[in-house]
This record gives sequence, C-alpha cells and structure tokens, in this order.
Amino acid sequence: QVHVVESGGGLVQPGGSLRLSCAAFGFTLDYKAIGWFRQAPGKEREAVSCISGTDGSTHYADSVKGRFTISRDNAETAVSMQMNSLKPEDTAVYYCAVGSRCTYLDYEYDYWGQGTRVTVSS
Repeated sequence: QVHVVESGGGLVQPGGSLRLSCAAFGFTLDYKAIGWFRQAPGKEREAVSCISGTDGSTHYADSVKGRFTISRDNAETAVSMQMNSLKPEDTAVYYCAVGSRCTYLDYEYDYWGQGTRVTVSS
C-alpha cells in the first residue's frame, strides 16, 4: 500500500532542535519533490520547505530560512528536515508531501502523511 509516514515530532524548549523524517512505503522518492508543510492551531496550512527531485535544489519559507534544513537521507525512501533554533511560533503539525515538483501549492502534491506534532514551549 502506498503511503507516507512522518516521525520525529515532540515537545522542545525554545532554542532547541528536532529532526523530522519522512518515509515512503510502496514507492520510491527518487525523482520526486518532497515538501514539508505545517499547520498551526487556528491557522491555514503553509509551505515550510521542499527538496527537488530533479536537481536537488532546496527551498524554504522566509520564516525558517537559516534554521531548517531539508535533505535526502536515502535517495529512494527517506527525507529529513533538521529544525534548529526553534521558536514558539514553529509550533504546528508538520506534514510531508510527495509530488512532481517543488511548489507552495499544497494541492499539487500527490501523497500526504498524517502529520507529526511539534510543540515549542518552555
């Protein structure tokens, strides 16, 4: 069965770090764009980062540039996002999405995980 699973969320203090992982089952991630989105309570889902499947280029929302890093752990099945210097405003459910190209438009992605919750609080 084709599906995507996120892991690595949790509770962390401001200034701390977390590493989120996105794993694919039933298909491979090579040549596919992997995007991370997040949805904070009471807010719309927003694009956070993306790694291209064609040239490996990475893209970040302004709010996370310099703090978050997306990378392919395994070209075929796993992508991670290292999150450093976390802030309370990073608190959200984070989703991994698989598509054909990097875009901030969530409807252009084909597969979505169930999400992993990140809470940044002291």
